[in-house]
Amino acid sequence: MHPFQYVLLRCVPRVDRGEFVNVGVVVHSQSAELLRAAWQLDADRLRALDRGLDLDALEAALRTIDRVCAGESGGGLPDLPTPGKRFGWIVAPRSTVLQPGPLHGGQCADPSLALEELMTRLVRVEEDR
Repeated sequence: MHPFQYVLLRCVPRVDRGEFVNVGVVVHSQSAELLRAAWQLDADRLRALDRGLDLDALEAALRTIDRVCAGESGGGLPDLPTPGKRFGWIVAPRSTVLQPGPLHGGQCADPSLALEELMTRLVRVEEDR
């Protein structure tokens, strides 16, 4: 069994309204040497909260998280040598539109499978399942 931590990624188009849509999950397991993100944008759900939301900018921010998980650096990305430090960078709030939720933990046999299960349970809408 591998202990792991995860954080939901939330799109908060209008902070003043306090509404959000879960758009992704980031899972980190030190023992499994895994740091991965998965995300999915539902344009209709997001635009229901704010018709003016810049979906391209949101997608670019999520792709940046993918790159940080992969250990890329330079070009504005942080130079963080370990997956744990990169996970710490991801869970630190730095945007009002794309926000990390609270940190959660668990144990599983396969953190990659846990990531997919979390995506299905917490991000994908019922019609997508």
